[in-house]
Amino acid sequence: MRSSKFVRALPAAVTAVLALTAGQAVAAPASAAPAEHTAAARVVTYDASGAAEFKDAVAKGAAVWNESVVNVQLKPATSGQRADVRIIADDGWPRTLSTGLGSGTIYFGREAVDEGYNTVRISSHELGHILGLPDMKPGPCSSLMSGSTAGVSCTNPNPNAAEKAEVEDSFGLVGAGATAAPRLYRD
Repeated sequence: MRSSKFVRALPAAVTAVLALTAGQAVAAPASAAPAEHTAAARVVTYDASGAAEFKDAVAKGAAVWNESVVNVQLKPATSGQRADVRIIADDGWPRTLSTGLGSGTIYFGREAVDEGYNTVRISSHELGHILGLPDMKPGPCSSLMSGSTAGVSCTNPNPNAAEKAEVEDSFGLVGAGATAAPRLYRD
């Protein structure tokens, strides 16, 4: 009985509200944050203790990603903490063994550095694999994930808009159970 009175009164209430607002839309306050940025960022920890002479490049590559995206942040692991990502310097070509979204091992290969490739770009690129991005070869210097195909003269360590969006989407879905299969990226 009450529900039928409510149903009959609803059109009158809607009409009154519309009349009071004169049909104008009401905007949310300018300070309201976008919905996708209201959750805390996922923190992916890394251990660069094995990165040898590339520790500074690793920190700079992590800073590039931290300035570029909000759904994930790369932080050095604290003493005694098991890191999500290990970075190891070796004499081969740079490569990443991703064991899932936000985890794996980066082999920071000296071979590319010896050929003249930029260390911060290498770091940002390999961290991109950890963040779920595949290689985009061949590609221009404006694409971080184009890797070595952009040439030795390319020093751009920054992800482009599409690369940022893909990482944001991937880590925005983490709470919904998003995962990534283990992959080996050999650049």
